[in-house]
Amino acid sequence: MSTSVKPYHHGDLRAALLAAAIESLEAGETFSLRAVARRAGVSPTAPYRHFADRDALDSAVAIEGFGDLRADLEAALTDVAEPAAPEEVIAALGVAYVGFALKRPAVFRLMFGNECDERDSERVQASEQLHEMLNQSIERLLPGANNSHLSLALWSMAHGLAFLHLDGKLQPQASSDVADRVKSAVAAIFALNDKKSAS
Repeated sequence: MSTSVKPYHHGDLRAALLAAAIESLEAGETFSLRAVARRAGVSPTAPYRHFADRDALDSAVAIEGFGDLRADLEAALTDVAEPAAPEEVIAALGVAYVGFALKRPAVFRLMFGNECDERDSERVQASEQLHEMLNQSIERLLPGANNSHLSLALWSMAHGLAFLHLDGKLQPQASSDVADRVKSAVAAIFALNDKKSAS
């Protein structure tokens, strides 16, 4: 079994365990505190210093995933050349969203596979921060629109495309092909709105 994560030192045990957990998930290995400890190169009891049980580790991995996804989306916004039409910016967000899902499929499934426990304030907050970032982006791009409904619709489209690829309903293909598929879907939505406005 791989032990590619270096043993922790100087108090970075939690980070080492999270990295090991993510590697273990993405490798399709049995996911348990003991297995994560083994991959991280620490004692079987070491994870309990930071995680009470498997659910607590799941939640920490999900929180990490939400943060990483938000960072990818923010990077996509930064990379869009100015001036850019709303359609281009939203397409870039969609490409980044689906790209994250294909790059980190097991973490992505964990993030969205279980309903957030309202008692887990950190996980709820991480999820809400992602949604708030998307809502603010839509509001900035399309002022005056029904932002909450539009944000939900566009998120649903990107989320659906992500899972259609993950579940094999759409072939993953090259990343450029996936990006073109996402861009085409966004363009089709905007084209419908253009036709409605012209009628």
